[in-house]
Amino acid sequence: MPFQNPPLEKIHSLLRTARTIAVVGLSDDPQRPSYEVASALLEFGYRLIPVNPALAAWKGLRAVPDLDRLHQVLAAGERIDIVNVFRRPEHVGAVIEDCIRLKMPAVWLQPGVVDAEAAQRAAAAGVAVVMDRCIKVDRMQMG
Repeated sequence: MPFQNPPLEKIHSLLRTARTIAVVGLSDDPQRPSYEVASALLEFGYRLIPVNPALAAWKGLRAVPDLDRLHQVLAAGERIDIVNVFRRPEHVGAVIEDCIRLKMPAVWLQPGVVDAEAAQRAAAAGVAVVMDRCIKVDRMQMG
């Protein structure tokens, strides 16, 4: 059975309840989509954690090189609600495996970031997956 995104009401519920979002592949180049989307997520009030081995910080937020190091920036009792991915499709499988291993509750794969097999593995492991949709657009549509 091919991968299908959750119904829109479940996507909106995920966005309403999320507080902390790890952004994998966040760029410090204002021309990149990840920069624009992450900036909008900040304006919506989410706490962001940049995940990029090439960044020390983004907009004053301490970055981590990979998902395994999220604990370095999370406060006691804080957890990641969504892992938002801006990586080429060939890198998605490894990110998904990390999310499964780390028991992340949700993964959001931006437009063009498509790996249906990896998405199905995540869903089978109990990770909520949204694929090939823009988190900024979906959040804007909620008002």
